[in-house]
Amino acid sequence: MNKKFLTLSATGIAAAIALAGCASGSGTGSSGTSMPMDHGSSSASAPSSSAPAAAADHNAADVTFAQMMIPHHAQAVQMSDMMLKKQNVPAEVTALATKIKAAQGPEIETMTGWLKGWNEPTTMPSGHSMDGMMSDAAMKTLESAQGAEAARLFLRQMISHHEGAIMMAKTENTAGKNVDAVKLSKDIVTAQEAEIQEMQKLLATL
Repeated sequence: MNKKFLTLSATGIAAAIALAGCASGSGTGSSGTSMPMDHGSSSASAPSSSAPAAAADHNAADVTFAQMMIPHHAQAVQMSDMMLKKQNVPAEVTALATKIKAAQGPEIETMTGWLKGWNEPTTMPSGHSMDGMMSDAAMKTLESAQGAEAARLFLRQMISHHEGAIMMAKTENTAGKNVDAVKLSKDIVTAQEAEIQEMQKLLATL
C-alpha cells in the first residue's frame, strides 16, 4: 500500500481542536497542532508535588508518540463516522467502522490524559508529518462517495492509515519509556495488523 506522508493542514487543525474538546462525547475530528480543550481529567489537576515523578516516568519518544497518535486516531474516527452516515454500505464495513471508532476514541482520551499528567503539550509542534494521514482532498472524496464505492475507498484508505499508525507504534515500542504508553503501542500494532488483514479480505469481496 502507498503511504501518504502529509503535513497537517489548517482545516485539520480546526477539526482536531473540536475533537479534543469533545472526544469523550462524539469522538469525531481530525488532526491538528493547537492545544485541545481541557477534559477535566484528574491528571490535569494533580498536585504539583507529583509532577517530578510524572516527568521522570516518560521520555521524548513517549511524548512524540502520544502527540502524533492523537490526531492520527482522530482522523480514523472521522473516517469511520463518515461511513456510519452513509446508505447501502456493506454491513461488514459498517461493523469495522464501528469497531475502529469504539477503540480509537477512548485511546485519544487516554493519550491526552498522559500528556497533561506529564505537563507536556497535548499537540505536537507545527511542521511535523505522519505516515498514513489522508489529505483534505482524499477526505472529501471519501465523504462524497456512496455505497460499494465508498466501502472500497474507505478500506483502501484505512489500510494505509493503519500502516502509518503501526510504524509510529513500533517506534514507541522500541524507544519509549513509559510503561503504559509502550503497552498501548503494542496493542495498536496487534489490533491494527489484524484489522488490515480483515480489510484486505473485505476488499476482495467488493
